[in-house]
Amino acid sequence: MPKYQVLEGECAGGKLCPLSRVEAGVVVRIKQLSAAPHVTDRLREMGFCEQQRVKVLSRDSTFICQVCNARLGISEKLADYILVETVPNAQLVSS
Repeated sequence: MPKYQVLEGECAGGKLCPLSRVEAGVVVRIKQLSAAPHVTDRLREMGFCEQQRVKVLSRDSTFICQVCNARLGISEKLADYILVETVPNAQLVSS
């Protein structure tokens, strides 16, 4: 897995970083799912789709994210497969 630089809870330089590196309270946009096809299909079924905005609510033993007006928990390993970009001054929009 490539190295990612995260500064102040955000992807450095506007580049992509894994969801697992994003601080709680930050809204990001999913740009790419990099897991096996059956895993990416399941993530999409749950609402983790490309271009979807996600807010990380908690980063404890599981990652709790707000996606499409629902709170979903995923493992850190799954969060590693979700590549995101930060959304400046973003508010979560349901879709």
